[in-house]
Amino acid sequence: MSVGVKVRDKESIDRALKRFKRTVGRSRVLRDYRKKMSYTKPSEQRRLDEKRSVRRRHRRRKNSRRPRR
Repeated sequence: MSVGVKVRDKESIDRALKRFKRTVGRSRVLRDYRKKMSYTKPSEQRRLDEKRSVRRRHRRRKNSRRPRR
């Protein structure tokens, strides 16, 4: 998966670079790259998944208790 940005007419390099960084961030290329750079043991992965699900559960509960306006 490649991410690219074409520099528009009369657009500064700084602006194009900012647009490129935003595009890369949204495409999750760096996240996947970093994830593949290191090995995570299955037990460690299960522990992290459990932590993530607990966090998600707490967030959902917190948001559901909030009174609606």
